[in-house]
Amino acid sequence: QVQVVESGGGLVQPGGSLRLSCVASGSIFGILAMAWYRQAPGKQRELVAAIANDGTTNYLDSVKGRFFVSRDNAKNTVSLQMNSLKPEDTAVYTCSIILKERPGDDWKDHWAQGTQVTVSS
Repeated sequence: QVQVVESGGGLVQPGGSLRLSCVASGSIFGILAMAWYRQAPGKQRELVAAIANDGTTNYLDSVKGRFFVSRDNAKNTVSLQMNSLKPEDTAVYTCSIILKERPGDDWKDHWAQGTQVTVSS
């Protein structure tokens, strides 16, 4: 059984930085892509950053140049470095990893539990 666990998050002042990490463990044959989503109160969930198996990245326009996603394929981890944080970045951030447990399986999306990021003075 696969588990996806994230860490990081918390309270930070505007202009500060935080780093989120997410690791997948268990029976994993391969990972297709990893991504970070966020959802603020009263708003829809949005894709913040994604990184494909070949290292290609994709970012939400509002975080470009401030957030950076990276992955360690050997450790099945993905990280999100968040710099120059703004109050509007406040949200619950959740990691998503698309993987398969066995060669013949379909790719499936596995989600972490979510972590609160609050940007406030």
